[in-house]
Amino acid sequence: MKRIAHGLYRFSSSWTGTIIIVLLLIFFVAQSFVIPSGSMKRTLLIGDFLFAKKFSYGITIPELPWLGLKLLPDFRGDGHIIGGERPKRGDIVIFYVPKDRKTHFVKRCVAVGGDEILYYDKHLLIHFHEGDDYIRRNYPTDKIVKAMGRLWVLNPYMEKYPGIQYRPEYDANSFLLMLYRISEIDMKPLFVEELDAPVYTIADAPVNVFYKKVDRDNFYMIGDNRDNSEDSRFWGEVPYSLIIGKPWVIYFSMEYRSYDRVMYGKGGGRDHQALEKVCKNIRLDSKECQERWDRHRFSIRWDRIGRVVESFQYEIPRDD
Repeated sequence: MKRIAHGLYRFSSSWTGTIIIVLLLIFFVAQSFVIPSGSMKRTLLIGDFLFAKKFSYGITIPELPWLGLKLLPDFRGDGHIIGGERPKRGDIVIFYVPKDRKTHFVKRCVAVGGDEILYYDKHLLIHFHEGDDYIRRNYPTDKIVKAMGRLWVLNPYMEKYPGIQYRPEYDANSFLLMLYRISEIDMKPLFVEELDAPVYTIADAPVNVFYKKVDRDNFYMIGDNRDNSEDSRFWGEVPYSLIIGKPWVIYFSMEYRSYDRVMYGKGGGRDHQALEKVCKNIRLDSKECQERWDRHRFSIRWDRIGRVVESFQYEIPRDD
């Protein structure tokens, strides 16, 4: 036994052993990710570095980090060597984007297979596939809307997860932007008479809502920062084969964006909420605000380091 233990120690102490152990951890246990955009703000922030649990939803086919090269064939046909639980409604999930199957995204699962979704500006309504009785038992009457002959829950996750918000960084509503990009949208435009929503005309037909029914073993992912999120509404539902894991622990968090980026969106989306927090009563487009931001840039968010995502997502965010 001692010889085996000594051999394992020598192996793990070698460069080869270290590399193999690190790769095994990345393949099957935890992998590092960084939040590059504000689509999950204010739950996850740009510059959050986190570990993801790779085993939350089964064991995915291992691939070489940064290269995206799969090391095994997809024998099961679902992107996993060992199947597991499926994402649940409300889970924050890391997955590959369906449009290229290479880019990692982090969003919240708002609907699962069989659920139906209606969306118009500032309103996300879901008819859970369990049916009307399930909705009546689990949601208060002020959250329930009747339309299309069945019951829908209005914005079912906003009270539970305070980071979910509708605070656009542009002078328009997200529904209109979706109408302008209608050829790219995954959802179907409809007119639903029972909804108190603005009516527009597309190809001589009235439209006031987008509709989607999620396919079996697929999941609809939408960012918490819903007016500033490129998500399933645009590129479609996410199959189980593209699910990677669940955010686990934030091990580092830093504000690194330039003033031009947060003020004008140069290089990745503006963020006037962050500027307002730093500059307070100073005009955002002033030299003084820029200088104050430059002093704030590269600051470390010490209060986020070491936090488990599952715990802080229920708190009212302190970083606006």
